[in-house]
Amino acid sequence: MHPSTLYGMRDAGLLEQLTRGVYRLTELQGPSRYDVVAVAERAPGAVLCLVSALDFHEIGTQIPSGVSIAIGSKDRRPKFDYPPVRVYRMSGQALTSGVEEHSIDGTTVKVFNPAKTVADCFKFRNKIGLDVALEALRETVRSRKATRDEIVKYAEIDRVSKVVRPYLEAME
Repeated sequence: MHPSTLYGMRDAGLLEQLTRGVYRLTELQGPSRYDVVAVAERAPGAVLCLVSALDFHEIGTQIPSGVSIAIGSKDRRPKFDYPPVRVYRMSGQALTSGVEEHSIDGTTVKVFNPAKTVADCFKFRNKIGLDVALEALRETVRSRKATRDEIVKYAEIDRVSKVVRPYLEAME
């Protein structure tokens, strides 16, 4: 589509600009998680992680202040005017294991599964807070969104199993 056609449709009220380069028809209902959709459209290789993944899986009470994404250690950091994005770098199995693909309003969104998200919360506990990691662990086990063995498996991949195990043992 030619840019002048796109801008003409926007000016006529037929399109709504969600963020730079992402538009939607105004007659359609807005995306339920438009910030996540906007990030997934502009950074398709990124994986939703940490507090954003907890919110996606409805674990805990944390409200994300921005969209947290994981990218490869050598990937170019995506730039966004809006929504605010927090970028975490991972490599190898830490980036590729536990990835699920979900469809939100026709857009494919990659997100870490609950067990991997809990392990990541412990890995990045100095950045997001130990209280967030502990709440995620408690809620995930209590709601049976992941088993203890799954959490330990991903904690070993993230090299935080020695940190996670004492908390799992204390919960028994």
